[in-house]
Amino acid sequence: MRHVIALDVGGTGMKAALVGAEGELLHRARRATGRERGPDAVVEHILGFAAELRAYGEEQYGEPASAAGVAVPGIVDAERGIAAYSANLGWRDVPLRDLLAARLGGVPVALGHDVRTGGLAEGRIGAGKGADRFLFVPLGTGIAGAIGIDGRVEAGAHGFAGEVGHIVVRPGGLPCPCGQAGCLERYASAAAVTEAWATASGNPSADAADCAKAVDSADPVATTVWHEAIDALADGLVTALTLLDPRTIIIGGGLAEAGETLFTPLREAVRRRITFQKLPSLVPAALGDTAGCLGAGLLAWDLLNSTDRTEVAR
Repeated sequence: MRHVIALDVGGTGMKAALVGAEGELLHRARRATGRERGPDAVVEHILGFAAELRAYGEEQYGEPASAAGVAVPGIVDAERGIAAYSANLGWRDVPLRDLLAARLGGVPVALGHDVRTGGLAEGRIGAGKGADRFLFVPLGTGIAGAIGIDGRVEAGAHGFAGEVGHIVVRPGGLPCPCGQAGCLERYASAAAVTEAWATASGNPSADAADCAKAVDSADPVATTVWHEAIDALADGLVTALTLLDPRTIIIGGGLAEAGETLFTPLREAVRRRITFQKLPSLVPAALGDTAGCLGAGLLAWDLLNSTDRTEVAR
């Protein structure tokens, strides 16, 4: 059975799958990333994990994987196949595509940015399915974004497209590690809400999920914290939709797990802010933590199909 290897590499763990031609998950596996052992060990762990998956596929399905896709965090030069920088994993300028191709017997390998890869899956087979233009915004430790256009995700000229978390929504506000002050992710990420609620509640172990529960219980302090985050998020999203005019905005990440406690006031806050702009659908992500892995599989199949077409043309 023809299949591809899909790998989603995170700061602490790796998710992997063998994916069939129709997008079906034939096999799934997880491993720790092992970043405590240093960047070289992380790279070797990725290569070893991919080799295990190749061997498993050959044993179970009668042939090795035809291609591989891998999604990694940080700065990614997808065109040259280089994992340029990751603060979490400690690497710089790793030629990951070539290293994986060599370990996997020379098969084609696609390398992608983790958020853009997850956005590709959400847009093509998840919450944005059928939308010709979408914006995927995961609200986690930070806030990133993926700009979807006709079934692909735009990386930008230098690989930085979609960084909506660094739209300045509160000029002169909280300092951000990016060097600016007042960035969206300092106010509306899950980490920012956790920090604000821990301070406001006087409970250092409280997190964003606890804040959402307190909002549901009509706690006035929690409601204030929550709506300050929603106002900042709405400001950032309206800036993004003014520039991009998406048909659908897909919200994922930990904060989206609050469901309508987030989405009902957020939709209203966005609606209040728009004037001439068209109001997009604002929906929760559908694929959860499998999005990156599924997206890596899509990258692999896209690469394989383009290779096949080239061979036919020749």
